[in-house]
Amino acid sequence: MKLKDIKTWTTVPPDGIGGAFWVIVKITTDDGIEGIGECYGIPVSGDIACAMVEDTFERFIVGEDPHNIETMFRRVYSAGFTQRPDVSMMGVFSGIEIAIWDILGKAHDQPVFQLLGGKFHERIRTYTYLYPKHLSADEDTVDVYHDGDAAAERALEYLDMGFTAIKQDPVGPYSFQGGRELSLHELSRAEYNVKCIREAVGDRADILLGTHGQMTTASAIRLARRIEVYDPLWFEEPCPPDQMEAIGRVAKATSIPIATGERLTTRVEFHAALKAGVSILQPDVGRSGGIWETKKIAVIAELFNAQIAPHIYCGPIAHAAAAHVSFSSPNFLILETIQSDFHDAILQKPLAWEQGYQLAPIEPGLGIELNEKTLEANPYTSGGRLHLEMCQTALSSDNQKIITEIE
Repeated sequence: MKLKDIKTWTTVPPDGIGGAFWVIVKITTDDGIEGIGECYGIPVSGDIACAMVEDTFERFIVGEDPHNIETMFRRVYSAGFTQRPDVSMMGVFSGIEIAIWDILGKAHDQPVFQLLGGKFHERIRTYTYLYPKHLSADEDTVDVYHDGDAAAERALEYLDMGFTAIKQDPVGPYSFQGGRELSLHELSRAEYNVKCIREAVGDRADILLGTHGQMTTASAIRLARRIEVYDPLWFEEPCPPDQMEAIGRVAKATSIPIATGERLTTRVEFHAALKAGVSILQPDVGRSGGIWETKKIAVIAELFNAQIAPHIYCGPIAHAAAAHVSFSSPNFLILETIQSDFHDAILQKPLAWEQGYQLAPIEPGLGIELNEKTLEANPYTSGGRLHLEMCQTALSSDNQKIITEIE
């Protein structure tokens, strides 16, 4: 059995939940087995991202035995004389590698988690971001990100759906300047949001505080001290991801567990995070190096008594891949999830849920199949938005006008 052909799509979720576009991969072997994968966050236009995936496949992967995951990883990791963590190339490879694991599972008639050490968990706990409710055209969207009362009301609706953990980022927007000092207004707004959610959910749900690397070390510590009393499960990416020493200083200054990882790649960068004091790792399997590399990240985390909580802001293929790593990992904590009509529509059969928990698939491979017609009916326009974008304007901590306009 050899890897023979590749096909890629860039599809656009109409509601924008999960990013501006998703890069989907299908690989076929010479004996007709198909596997699907998904790349996360390649920071170029969708059409260029697909070209990168196809070039990498033709250059390093085609004709290879799909069992040779280590060999293929090393080839791509070292591509162009790099031999170091590269977020773009690892995003490219991750989608390819996920598709190869789907092939291996189908070839051996086993779900992927069985090939990663077996099913350690019967079901896995999931959490959701606090997304605004979809309203009719004549209704105003409520700001659940900065209005604490609205956030609390929305959190209760998610609890009714079965979720036992809610994540919110009341700190944004996301500026290219890196860490900034939050104003007293911003600190108070964030504190009020967490307070309102905690008072609404009580001990029925964990609160996860995401901040997307927006703060200086001092500002992050100030915010952590304000919200400690509300006992969040974690404080996520308090400083920019290239400031791991700063993130470590925040970890030492607060009792709240520090989480990070959505913008890191390969075990090299996650090992540095663990050494800095991060106790919850958030690899995105569509960027971190694929299923096998993410499994290695989970194993390394065990040596630091740390847990994994895979990041998901993409389509359902990377989501399914992250679930297989989670099912097989003893130190799994919780999995981010997105449930939307479009996430379900691009699959022949949606992922299986039960009151805020994801159930293990019984089908071989990833346990999902594409609905290619839906992908093709929602194409990406060449030169369109990136998967995720940051504000290209430096923000002062008290510039509320700019903040309001961006959001």
